[in-house]
Amino acid sequence: MSKGMKWGLGLVVVLAAAGAAAAKARSGEKATEVRIESVEKRDLVASVTASGQVQPVTKVDVAADISGRIVRLAVKEGEIVKRGQFLLEIDPAQYQAAVQRSEAAVASARASEAQAKANLQQATRTYERSLEIQKTNAALISVESLEQLKTAVEVNTALLESASQNAAQSAASLREARSNLSRTTIMAPMAGKITRLAVEQGETAVPGTFNRDAAILLTISDLSAFETKVKVDETDVARISLGDSALIQIDAFPDTTFTGRVVEISNSAVRAAGATTTSSEQAIDYEVTIQLMNPPNETRPDFSATAKIVTDQRTAVLTIPIIALTVRENEAIAADTAGIPGQTKQREVGKKDVEGVFIVGADNKVTFRPVKVGIAGDKYFEVIDGLKDAEKIVGGTYQAIRELKDGALVKEPKVDKKPAAGAKT
Repeated sequence: MSKGMKWGLGLVVVLAAAGAAAAKARSGEKATEVRIESVEKRDLVASVTASGQVQPVTKVDVAADISGRIVRLAVKEGEIVKRGQFLLEIDPAQYQAAVQRSEAAVASARASEAQAKANLQQATRTYERSLEIQKTNAALISVESLEQLKTAVEVNTALLESASQNAAQSAASLREARSNLSRTTIMAPMAGKITRLAVEQGETAVPGTFNRDAAILLTISDLSAFETKVKVDETDVARISLGDSALIQIDAFPDTTFTGRVVEISNSAVRAAGATTTSSEQAIDYEVTIQLMNPPNETRPDFSATAKIVTDQRTAVLTIPIIALTVRENEAIAADTAGIPGQTKQREVGKKDVEGVFIVGADNKVTFRPVKVGIAGDKYFEVIDGLKDAEKIVGGTYQAIRELKDGALVKEPKVDKKPAAGAKT
């Protein structure tokens, strides 16, 4: 073989090797950078967080039942009052006059009743005498006269009944007038602190027939016990039970956490003011009442609060990061109907999502594995089935997990070990 042929063959071999290397590089799979974590045992606490306001357990809104000008106001906001203590007085003049009119009406009705009773007695005696005479001598009293006398008795009986009813009606009107007069003087229905005073002396009190808020004069609260009412979404309220413990953060005391207990869960959703129907876009919330166990003395009504209600707890259970759990379509259902004519719609309807994680193999390739999870903590899910302790899974990032597929090659990002500028080596 000549020297030129040897050089030509060598060049062909080199080019072939270079081409193979280039083809391999082109066909090689690029590894996706992910965060790899181990399945570990942890203690989990499942909770529901909601916000609301602090309110006294017992409070009374004192409202006006009648209208009138406030002529006396004996209390101030923030004052401590006792049960039965005088609070304010509404001008009683017109109600006193109404009582006097009713008393006069009662007297007149009773007089009319007495007169009707006397007329009935006279008519009855006249009829009875005439009846006796007619029995002894029928010629002295005609049948027509006797019938007229009997009719007079019946008429007077009806008049007496009417007068009696009028007297009862007048007596009822008098009781109503006296009741209205008594309502002009308002006493404290309970002991407590006046936490709201909505009126001043000289203002006009109005009854709350159509607007209850406008009728409220003041609010008395028992500040010895507080509760917070929070709104919980419909997806979370089913996990809450009476007696569940809660940690409460009050905005006015940012450095202190208070304990509480669920004492009431509403049976119907909280509707916004003026809402008549529930649309699909409207948030459905339920009111949950939590009683505070250790409120400070400085607590006031309407303080903003955030409650973390503990719904469940687990000790030393297998866990995975919440971000690691992903959802994939159940390809088995699609495979079962693949290639069968007329089954496309059925396959679409029958699609079922499967929750799982990506397992990292020894070759750094991932495999999707279905996982059954239990309660959720702040950062981790409880693993009920599908994983073993110390198995490696893809724990992030969220975007990387969304785009991963079975067989994909993964790697952990390189950690820059170079010292920061200015650092001592």
